Amino acid sequence: MGSTTLKIQNLKCGGCANTIVTQLLKIEGISGVIVNNETDEVSLNFELDTQLESVTKKLSDLGYPLKGEANTLPKKAKSFVSCAVGRMKK
Repeated sequence: MGSTTLKIQNLKCGGCANTIVTQLLKIEGISGVIVNNETDEVSLNFELDTQLESVTKKLSDLGYPLKGEANTLPKKAKSFVSCAVGRMKK
């Protein structure tokens, strides 16, 4: 088991954080997800290194690509949708 902290883009608020936590915890072997809105970081625990690929893909699919990755207009738009969904599910 390991842990990591990922720097992401497009993180705006608690709605974003709620969506990220909810969606990442659906990935088998992922636990302890914490989102820090102030530093744009997501910290988590994982069982296998291969699960990190699933995490980064899920973050990108939600509109929160890793810092340094392409941050296209569609990804920015997805992050607004994810944010809104997260606010509704609080």
